[in-house]
Amino acid sequence: MAPKIPKGTIAIEEAVIDPAGLSWIAESAPLFFPQASSTPDSAAPSAAKALNELLLDIHNERLTQMDAHGVEYMLLSLTSPGAQGEPDPSKARTLAAEANDWLAAQVAKNPARFGAFAAVSMHNAEDAVAEATRAVKELGMFGVMLNDYQAVAEGGDVEGKKYYDSPEFRPFWKAIEELGVPVYLHPRYPPARELAPGTKYGDRKHLLGAAVQFHLDLSMHLYALISSGVFDEFPGLQVVVGHLGEGIPFNLWRADHWYNKPSKKATRPSKHDYSYYFTRNISITTSGNFNTPALKFCIDQIGAERCLYSIDYPYDKIGEAQYWWLTVDLPEDQKRLVGRENAIRLFKLPLEL
Repeated sequence: MAPKIPKGTIAIEEAVIDPAGLSWIAESAPLFFPQASSTPDSAAPSAAKALNELLLDIHNERLTQMDAHGVEYMLLSLTSPGAQGEPDPSKARTLAAEANDWLAAQVAKNPARFGAFAAVSMHNAEDAVAEATRAVKELGMFGVMLNDYQAVAEGGDVEGKKYYDSPEFRPFWKAIEELGVPVYLHPRYPPARELAPGTKYGDRKHLLGAAVQFHLDLSMHLYALISSGVFDEFPGLQVVVGHLGEGIPFNLWRADHWYNKPSKKATRPSKHDYSYYFTRNISITTSGNFNTPALKFCIDQIGAERCLYSIDYPYDKIGEAQYWWLTVDLPEDQKRLVGRENAIRLFKLPLEL
């Protein structure tokens, strides 16, 4: 009989990569480690190699760190951009399916400690629905991870984007509501054409990534999705975002203030304002944002039931996140909700409350 795992935190934005993914993630390495291209003798190549090793690992160093610091369970997902970074529909579909098969097999080795999100291609709703359904019903996955927009080919080397507030994705959101699992909306880097000289980010590459660009770009997508009317059509739909809501909770009052003005109300696609959906359809996590005053503010704005603990491993350290969590002075009932109980209920995890 396996030993009983002590109750600890549940972390839900925790990245992995399958061995087949090392080729496509190499394209993002210069963005993670920009010093590599300017100083070839720097430590960047070895740092990228070390990151890949952490992403590939599930059952060794990751689990050792979980045991050492009190993480009971992780929901794993294919690291960004995954299938969203592949502009060819057939390749994106294959990438997602193969990654899901690999990850499900890894989780099956230790289901007491690990679960998984499904990767899907978002080139069209039909492919996304088919793979999400297979992953949830056949592979036992607990949700779907979408890495912001879907890259699409527009001819030649030009790469376009698809966002999921458009009507073509209504069948996808309908299927997700029927499956009863959440979608996690995660950031990604801009396409190559937005990194060329003279573009917004091309002249300001120091803004790329988690510090600034991630939350600016993803918050736009989330505002668009919330205001599209999708949650009016599918009120049971649940979406999760990390990094304490990508900054949106701190702007909710102003967003509502202007969105509720008569001129906006007369033309807006959604029936209600942003706060309405944030307290009914959106949950946020602490991934990579270990800020106690900010977490307390978010709890005050949207409720403790809408806030979940997360780490963002291996981009942030398990020990650092857990040490911070030990210092968070929330009421005990709120700490239980955020630390593990909300995740168990939202994702229907096979864990005791």
